[in-house]
Amino acid sequence: MIPLLCVTTSASVHDSQTAIPMMKRLSAVVTSLYDLMDSAYDAPAIKAVSVSLGHVPIIDQNRRRGPKLKLAPCEAVRYGERSNAQQRAATRSNAEQRAATRSNAERGNRRLKDSFGLRFVRVRGHAKVHLHTMLGVLALFADQLLKPHPGEPHF
Repeated sequence: MIPLLCVTTSASVHDSQTAIPMMKRLSAVVTSLYDLMDSAYDAPAIKAVSVSLGHVPIIDQNRRRGPKLKLAPCEAVRYGERSNAQQRAATRSNAEQRAATRSNAERGNRRLKDSFGLRFVRVRGHAKVHLHTMLGVLALFADQLLKPHPGEPHF
């Protein structure tokens, strides 16, 4: 839960509109292998940029974009040995793993709101809101750095 990049936008900007610029800025600083996003980011342009940066996009399918894609014939043969219950269990475990990873980021967002003053921002103006947000992000970063990690002595 250490924040790597933060952008302050107006409330009318959807998160997916900042995804591509943030992915590009972050890839210049940090080496990452995956882009893990929820269904709000399910867009061909976002996936294409993720692949062009050398990342593997793991993006939930947006249900409003049409029916779920069926397996290609070669994939159906590969998975043909599994029973339907085993296929559902394998799919569920993959989804649960992704949800657990994404819930860690959501936990950081929740901590920013509940513990570091971002639930109610009572200032106006981009500069003031940005300062308020960055102070919360800085406090979260410092809090995460000061937390004892397993195997380290407590002082």
